[in-house]
Amino acid sequence: MPNAAIRSNLLVPEIREVMDIRQASDYLGISPDTLYKYASENFVPAFKLGNRWRFKRSRLDEWMDKQSDMHSGVDATKKKPVQSAL
Repeated sequence: MPNAAIRSNLLVPEIREVMDIRQASDYLGISPDTLYKYASENFVPAFKLGNRWRFKRSRLDEWMDKQSDMHSGVDATKKKPVQSAL
């Protein structure tokens, strides 16, 4: 059984908190060129370490949540809990 766990870890890339442009573009599902453009235009949360763009996973997650709320017409400050039908 331990060998199966080791093999499965090889198939799943590690997602770090701070990612470079290649890792972040894979995480977001967009091309590195598009992500570079977005970072340069301050469209996505990013910072430079030296002359290289870096992206915090938690900030990207927050940004994606806000983007999805804006495009679905939901006001994030007025979300209501979902009630299950019993």
